[in-house]
Amino acid sequence: MIGFALTEKQKALREDAARIGKEILSPARAIYSQYSDQESRFQATLPFYQKLVKVGLVKAQVPIILGGSNESFIDGAIVAEELYAVDSSIMLHVLGTGLGLMPLILGGTPEQHEKFLAPFTTCDGEPLASLTHSEPGGTANWLEKGGKGLETTARKEGDHYIVNGDKLWTTNSAGWDGKGATLSCLCCRYSEDGGSQDPNDDPASNIIILLVTRDTIAANEPDAYQKIAEPNLMGHIAASGPRTRYTNFKIPASDLLAAGEIGASLIERAFSMSAALAGAMAVGTMRAAFEAALKFAREDSRRGTVPIIERQSPADLLINAKLRIDTSRIMVWKALDGVERGTGSDSSRYEACLQAKVYCSDQAVSTVWETMQLVGVSLTEDQDILPDRHGVPGTIE
Repeated sequence: MIGFALTEKQKALREDAARIGKEILSPARAIYSQYSDQESRFQATLPFYQKLVKVGLVKAQVPIILGGSNESFIDGAIVAEELYAVDSSIMLHVLGTGLGLMPLILGGTPEQHEKFLAPFTTCDGEPLASLTHSEPGGTANWLEKGGKGLETTARKEGDHYIVNGDKLWTTNSAGWDGKGATLSCLCCRYSEDGGSQDPNDDPASNIIILLVTRDTIAANEPDAYQKIAEPNLMGHIAASGPRTRYTNFKIPASDLLAAGEIGASLIERAFSMSAALAGAMAVGTMRAAFEAALKFAREDSRRGTVPIIERQSPADLLINAKLRIDTSRIMVWKALDGVERGTGSDSSRYEACLQAKVYCSDQAVSTVWETMQLVGVSLTEDQDILPDRHGVPGTIE
């Protein structure tokens, strides 16, 4: 039997998330938008993030069995949709942390779980995690045989791995102070000489994931780890996706998470499973745009005799938006239900997650654009009607 009704516990979870959004997140944009650069805006979100940690949102990125409070992926999607609709940047800190922990959760040993997950399960402080994978020039084809692969390399020297290379757009990776996240799952290509990838090699065979903490960074020379830049991020104007550089950076060999095809598989699984949550983010974006446009349509007559919601064209745009929201949400829940129940093959489950991301983000672009059409020229004089929503859908894609 197929059902789409939330349980009473899930309804309470959604209501609690809505309350958190209203009480904690809703005032944030007015604070951080006063700053003109990405780094200052990111720094201004710290007090709000600390409150989210305190109420358990970061702990909810870790499964109950490992000391967290996450009971299901669908619960995570419910919360992500609710809160991303309020503030996309700060929720990216949270969801980026969830993504950053995913390889460790999926592939870590009990000892690694105990050692590295502890800061994320206490509801205290401001812990950030990062899946430190993306590089300048992009990494979409990182496992293509004959391609360049990852250009950040690692080699073994005694009891350490030595890492060299740059990373870019890696959410949360530099932490709050440019000295690293609480934990980074650093993705590298193993190379004894640091040279280019052999076109005859299977790229997956050379993948290596290393666990990096702030203590690891502090134990290195000052110039071994550097934050080079904090680029502007369209849509996520207060998130952090820095460019960082590793120069003969030392990581204890004991902090190896995975290597070879196992490491490559962990990264692919992490990105695939999080893709459905990106779909939930897109649903949150559509909801925010829809609710703002609906309010405008109910209250503004454009100097006519009735509110414009009573006109066919605006009403049709709102109907289209609502249809996209509801169908997208179903795609997300279906994908995550398959992951939780283990239905079908691994590849079919991950495919459903990727479908949810692609479909939902595509629908978000259309929905935000049509809500902008509905509001019309008023956006040029009052951008708070649909704040930042024009930029978010493309960043999810």
